[in-house]
Amino acid sequence: MSDKQMSVGGYRVQNPRTGEVTETFDTADDEQIQQVLESAHSAFEPWSDKTIEERAEVVSRVAELFTERKDELARIIAEEMGKPVPEGVEEAEFCTDIFNYFADNGPDLAADQEITSFSGGKAYVQRRPVGALLGIMPWNFPYYQVARFAAPNMVLGNTIILKHAEICPRSATAIQQIMDDAGVPDGVYNSVFASHDQIADIIADPRVQGVSLTGSERAGAVVGALAGQHLKKAVLELGGSDPYVVLDADDVKEAAQTAWETRMYNTGQACNSNKRMIVMEDIYDDFVAELTNLASRMKPGDPADEDEEVFSPLSSRGAAERLHEQVQKAVADGATLHAGGELGDGESAYYSPAVLTGITPEMDAYREELFGPVAVVYKVGSDEEALRLANDSPFGLGGAVFSQDQSRAEKVAQKLQVGMSNVNTPAGEGAELPFGGVKRSGFGRELGPLGMDEFVNKRLYYVED
Repeated sequence: MSDKQMSVGGYRVQNPRTGEVTETFDTADDEQIQQVLESAHSAFEPWSDKTIEERAEVVSRVAELFTERKDELARIIAEEMGKPVPEGVEEAEFCTDIFNYFADNGPDLAADQEITSFSGGKAYVQRRPVGALLGIMPWNFPYYQVARFAAPNMVLGNTIILKHAEICPRSATAIQQIMDDAGVPDGVYNSVFASHDQIADIIADPRVQGVSLTGSERAGAVVGALAGQHLKKAVLELGGSDPYVVLDADDVKEAAQTAWETRMYNTGQACNSNKRMIVMEDIYDDFVAELTNLASRMKPGDPADEDEEVFSPLSSRGAAERLHEQVQKAVADGATLHAGGELGDGESAYYSPAVLTGITPEMDAYREELFGPVAVVYKVGSDEEALRLANDSPFGLGGAVFSQDQSRAEKVAQKLQVGMSNVNTPAGEGAELPFGGVKRSGFGRELGPLGMDEFVNKRLYYVED
C-alpha cells in the first residue's frame, strides 16, 4: 500500500475507486473559528434587516448557479464519494429546485399570521430569524443536504456556518464559491473545515443560536446533548431502516425491479432508502428471484458510466468493510445471501450489490441500518404481520406501502410509525414536501413549509385597540 493509500483523517479528497488521497486540506485553527463566528454574527443584523424579498432575490441567483455548474459539481462528488455522475447532476438540479422554492414561497410562508384575540386588539404570530446557525452535513448527498438546511434559513434572514463531511472538501468549497458568486454578503454563508472539538466550541458559543445535523445516531446523540447543555435548538436527521411493504403486485418482476432501483440509488447510501423489503408470501419467491437476477448482473465500474448494471464504489473503504462485516455476521447467524456481498480488492470501496433473506429478530441485522447496496427481504402472511414487522424498528424515518388496491395500502400506510409515509411510490420527494423522522431517526423537519418553521422566532405581536 502506498503512502497515498494509507488510511488518513482530516479533510481530504480520497478516491473511493482506489483509496488514493489526491488532495488534503488544512483544518481551521482556533483563530479562524473565531473569525467565522464573528463574521456570521456580524452579518446577521444587516442581512435580517433586508426585506425577505431582497434576500429571496439573492437566493434565486444561488439556485441558478447550481444548475449552471451541475456538470462540474457532479464530477467533484464522483471523485470525493463515488456518486454516479448522472445522479450527481440530478442532485445539483434538485438544489436549484430547493433554493427556488424558498425564494419563491418564503415571503408567504414567513408572513405574519393573524390569530383571534378574545381581549380586544390585534394579535399576530410573526416569524423572525434568530441569528447564526451551525449546520453539520454528511457525505452521501453533499449538495442536497446543504441546500435543504441553508435555503430556508437564508431566506428567513439567519446566517449559516457550514461544517461539511471531511471527505467532501471540494464540494464544500464549490458551494461556498456559488454563494460568493451569487452575491451572498460576506458572513451570511460560511464554510468551515472544523475539527470535532471545534464543533463543540461553536455549539457552545453564545453567538450561535441553533444547530442542524444530518448523520449517524452516535453523532446525533453527541450534538443533541451539546445543544441541550447550551440551551440551543437542534434539528437532527439520523439513520433510517425504512420499510417497503409490497402487499400484492400484478407484475411481480416489475415490482421487484422498482424496489431494486430504489435500493441501488446512490449505491444504497440514502437515509430513506428501502432497507427492509416486506413482501407478501404469495409473491415472495418470485420477488426474491428477480432481485437475485438483477444483483447477479451487476458489475463494478466508473461513476461516470450510465449503464444500469454498473455499480459505483461506496464512499470509502471503511464504509465498505463495515457493511461487509454486517452482512457476514448475518450469514453466520443463519441468514441467506442469494447474490453479491463481495468486498472489493485492495483499498477500493466497491461492494457488490447483495440480496439477503432469513433475517430474524435475534440477529443484529434486524435492528441495524445497512447503509449500502443490500436488499434485505422479509416474508409475511398478512397485512397485520406486515405492519407489525414494519413498525418493529428503532428507526422511523420513512416507509412505503404498495398494493393494486389503494385503500388496502392506505390502511397500512396510515399506521406506519414514521415521519414520511408513502402509498404506491417509493417516496414522495420534492422541495415542497417536508423531510424528517421520529424515534431514533431524529426530530425536526426540513423542506416544504415546515422547513421554515424550525430556526425561527415565532413571536407574538399584539397591538391593543
